[in-house]
Amino acid sequence: MQELHDAPLAPLTTFRLGGPANRLVTATTDDEVIAAVREADTAGTPLLIIGGGSNLVIGDKGFDGTALRIATKGFSLEGTRLELAAGEVWTDAVARTVEAGLAGIECLAGIPGSAGATPIQNVGAYGQEVSATITEVVAYDRRAGETVTVANEDCDFSYRHSRFKAEPDRFVVLRVRFGLEDARGMSAPVKYAETARVLGVGTGDRVPLAAARETVLGLRAGKGMVLDPDDHDTWSAGSFFTNPILTEAQYATFLTRVRDRLGPDTAPPAFPAGEGLVKTSAAWLIDRAGFTKGYGSGPARISTKHTLALTNRGEATTEDLLALAREVVAGVQDAFGVTLVNEPVTVGVSL
Repeated sequence: MQELHDAPLAPLTTFRLGGPANRLVTATTDDEVIAAVREADTAGTPLLIIGGGSNLVIGDKGFDGTALRIATKGFSLEGTRLELAAGEVWTDAVARTVEAGLAGIECLAGIPGSAGATPIQNVGAYGQEVSATITEVVAYDRRAGETVTVANEDCDFSYRHSRFKAEPDRFVVLRVRFGLEDARGMSAPVKYAETARVLGVGTGDRVPLAAARETVLGLRAGKGMVLDPDDHDTWSAGSFFTNPILTEAQYATFLTRVRDRLGPDTAPPAFPAGEGLVKTSAAWLIDRAGFTKGYGSGPARISTKHTLALTNRGEATTEDLLALAREVVAGVQDAFGVTLVNEPVTVGVSL
């Protein structure tokens, strides 16, 4: 287990932002993870868990405590059952399941970060969410002081949310288990309209697994959502805001605001989100409120490829990023009466 003091955290995040931690511990086994967590909890030391760093916004002052970087490895495939150590690189794991001819997570290709983060955020994209294939999550329960196995039905999965996200100071994910599908080299049914269009199939159709993965990677790359150290559009946390979910009454008020501003025939995106709920598009709201691709004049700007990504152009600070985020939130609220919520976890700062 490696230990550093006054350690820079910015290189461990995809934003490349944030100050140092008093102490940085890198754990390569589950036992090391548990030992580091127990040590911090016993001493009453603040603890920050870092996986792939793709969903973190760390303040410029850094973290006054112990940062624990989970770098565990483990990929086990038995039939259609997959187990991943929390530190496994997610997009690499997806590629290996496609090579093995198993369906269920192929449309989650290219998502940066570690496997252990996927159940916390209920990671999803292009018509798939990990909650559809996760069977169990093995975690260290800091409250009970023991390792527990949490079944899918006890994870409380919802849109970009879970029990683990709701109780961030309780669970430390160690391993994630999935139940995949052997569809003889074919993908799960394609659910996302854009993916289906590019593939030339209808929604609900299956395509070769490799084709599904490559198509998603191409779509993500076109939006700056595949990590590339030479492309500042990828110096981001991907989608910075979640898609708003409104009650039917809130949606009716929102629709009135939209049509007053953009014209009586304007139809904003709307998707069923459960009984009495409607989900709309954060990217659409941001664009229609006047924050177009490339918006900004400082070192933090909206991506030139996707309005939902806020980016570090190379010299930004966390405060630069937050100033831009606050400007976008205020602008969307003023234009449409909808409050955007940040998707990345903030450390030592807030919007």
